[in-house]
Amino acid sequence: MGHSIILTNEQIQHKTRRIAYQIYEDNCNETSIIIAGINGNGFIFAQKIMKLLNEISELKVILCEVFIDKKKPLNPISTSLNPSEYKNKSLVLVDDVLNSGTTLIYGIKHFLEVPLKQFTTAVLVNRNHKKYPVKADYKGISLSTSMHEHVSIVFESKNSYAILE
Repeated sequence: MGHSIILTNEQIQHKTRRIAYQIYEDNCNETSIIIAGINGNGFIFAQKIMKLLNEISELKVILCEVFIDKKKPLNPISTSLNPSEYKNKSLVLVDDVLNSGTTLIYGIKHFLEVPLKQFTTAVLVNRNHKKYPVKADYKGISLSTSMHEHVSIVFESKNSYAILE
């Protein structure tokens, strides 16, 4: 079975920039923001968003890595920041692909244990197969795919792309 490229490197860069501007617009009155990337590609995507936010805004961007066992999301979740560091702050939870919503919903559950000023989610690819009532506030692209298809994001230093398999 073949695969097709659904996002080129240039398209990923444009969509990431647009998401960064949307996040900035929604947080322009804040002094700092937490960008929390789910381990793996979500964290890489979060780093890209952070880099752009640093270019386009005066926001103090604090990066947080969220450690979720994607195969067993009920396992304890941890973060690279202490909860006191994101308490009462504006936080964006970032992942690369929103498939069933499982990873995102358990990530959201983790952050709901601490009061936040604002809580939003961002994904590069939003698939329309959710098991859970979770949505991406910021998304690069929305795709209607079959359950048998798989979306992969490949982040490389010079060339990133998204493929549908």
